[in-house]
Amino acid sequence: MSEAMEAEFDTVAEWTATVAAALGPQYYVPAGCRGSGSPAALDWLIENLRLRPGDELLDSGAGVGGPAAYAAQERSVRPVLVEPETGACRAARRLFDHPVLCGSGSALPFGDATFDAAWSLGVLCTMTDQLALLTEQRRTVRPGGRIGLLAFVAHRAIPADVLPDNHFPTPQRLAGLIRDAGLRVEEQMTTADLPPIPDEWSERADTVEEALAKRYGHTEAWQLAEQQSGEIGKLLGDGTLTGELLILRGA
Repeated sequence: MSEAMEAEFDTVAEWTATVAAALGPQYYVPAGCRGSGSPAALDWLIENLRLRPGDELLDSGAGVGGPAAYAAQERSVRPVLVEPETGACRAARRLFDHPVLCGSGSALPFGDATFDAAWSLGVLCTMTDQLALLTEQRRTVRPGGRIGLLAFVAHRAIPADVLPDNHFPTPQRLAGLIRDAGLRVEEQMTTADLPPIPDEWSERADTVEEALAKRYGHTEAWQLAEQQSGEIGKLLGDGTLTGELLILRGA
């Protein structure tokens, strides 16, 4: 993993938990969703995954754990978090009372048909073995269960020196990966078409961001993570990338 990727997904993840813990419990979920989910996106996924109370939900590449905690609050599911970065694992354990395993989404430490549903949010573009991420989710979800995906998709070429550690699939590549994993698209939504983020959520997320910048803004890790986040924001803004929400099921 590059220095920039490690900064964003390991070091800054742990700092995020430190800041949220100091601010109070009402900040935990917005802090834990930095870069991985808005309320509207998560509501769409929860509804279209048809999650029910008591369902076991796998969050593969869970980061700090905010999306899984949101699903537990909204639908009383039982999430299990898998995350490869140790700093993010420590952060998720600090903020949320859900099982957290340090491991890779391309080799999940579970038997077949373990979960009622699964999701992976903003993870696909960070992996080289993207097919393994999808096939492992299909393997570990029970027959008939649904898989949620937030994928950043490239609609034109991205210069090699811009975000070189990300691997954004084209729409055609994503469709091929889904097909090769033995899955089909049941529902799809572009994140730009979702309702706006509630003011209360935005205010809490902004408070977390300001506290992080105040405490860690002088560090190289924070600056690298912010640079990477800013580049993705530019690509989303000019239409080079779109965020795509998908519901997948076995073909």
